[in-house]
Amino acid sequence: MTPAPLRIDAFITGPLETNTYLLRGGRESWVVDPAWGLDDLLDVLRRQGPTPTRILLTHGHGDHIAGVNELKAAFPAARLCCPAGDEAMLTDPAKNLSATFGFNVTAGAADELLQAGQILMMEDLAWQVLDTSGHSPGSLSYYCAQARVVLAGDALFTGSIGRTDIPGASEVALLANIRTHLLSLPDTTAVLPGHGPATTVGHERRSNPFLIGGGV
Repeated sequence: MTPAPLRIDAFITGPLETNTYLLRGGRESWVVDPAWGLDDLLDVLRRQGPTPTRILLTHGHGDHIAGVNELKAAFPAARLCCPAGDEAMLTDPAKNLSATFGFNVTAGAADELLQAGQILMMEDLAWQVLDTSGHSPGSLSYYCAQARVVLAGDALFTGSIGRTDIPGASEVALLANIRTHLLSLPDTTAVLPGHGPATTVGHERRSNPFLIGGGV
């Protein structure tokens, strides 16, 4: 069976220019890391559909969950899927670090807590849940081999990695998880980060100054 075609649209939203992604495959759509200012994304969904079935979080920091309540109000049936290790961040502005910037972001409780090793299905597209913790205690990435793409959140950026000078972060863990779970993917895999432009696994393996010389 031929997999359903996957369309991914990026919306750059909020004061931290967070990448919110809209995934559409067949008759299903997911929204990944809804941040502030979702008017354009909501307009696309209302005009074109399909109705989102999942709100998928890569981690629980405030700039990646700020639009959850707005999205849930528009599409109540969409399941909020949160990394289990970041569950407490959903309802605590101090833990999700939004209080530090004076935003006091909260979201509702998760409908589903995710763990590394799970497989999430978007019709016949399989998404592997990868452990990329280190930027936050529970950070996850989502890899679709059929589409050759990984949603990396704030683990891996073009030429950089996620911050580890914040509460709950660990540079040692983040670097180990990037090397084990992201750099092990095919070089042609597109990396869609939580901020900034897309890149590829191969490009980061060859040129990322945080990763050169560390093996893999």
